[in-house]
Amino acid sequence: MARYEIRWHGRGGQGAVTAAMILANAAIYEGKYAQAFPEFGAERRGAPVRAYTRVSDSPILTRAPILEPDVVVVLDASLPPELYLQGLKEGGILLVNTKRSPEEYMEKRGVRGNYRVYTVDATKIALEVLGLPIVNTAMVGALVRILPIVSLESVERAILETFPGRIGEKNVRAVRRAYEEVASRPAEVVG
Repeated sequence: MARYEIRWHGRGGQGAVTAAMILANAAIYEGKYAQAFPEFGAERRGAPVRAYTRVSDSPILTRAPILEPDVVVVLDASLPPELYLQGLKEGGILLVNTKRSPEEYMEKRGVRGNYRVYTVDATKIALEVLGLPIVNTAMVGALVRILPIVSLESVERAILETFPGRIGEKNVRAVRRAYEEVASRPAEVVG
């Protein structure tokens, strides 16, 4: 595995920080090194938010923000692409919460670059399973399907420890659904 650096983009209240932490906890359960941390300004509900997750087979010594991520996860497709595409490594992964296919999303948003684009309708999943538009756990489920850095079982364990009881069980259902529904073939973007 080596090391993966993941940058999460969302809006306040969507759970980007919690998603970053759930993924890091799942990695730690598997004996990997991981860290997760937010980047805050004068945040308020609805304001753009960034969070970061690093997962590695060896100790992680840096605590700096991730400027050149391997993966970018976008919880809110209305964010401008220039905000979240900045620094995405060549050949990197872009996972977006949208009802559009990867090709439709790229065309509509004018996405260009040398990376792989995946989409999942995490908002629909969250509304149907949780009853709220909080998409973080669904996005984690989609991410571990396309980038198997941790097992689905470890993610479920991390969720149940973060959200005990009925809320945790609902979030596990959201993870499983997004895991199954993420667009399984990415669109290759070049140029």
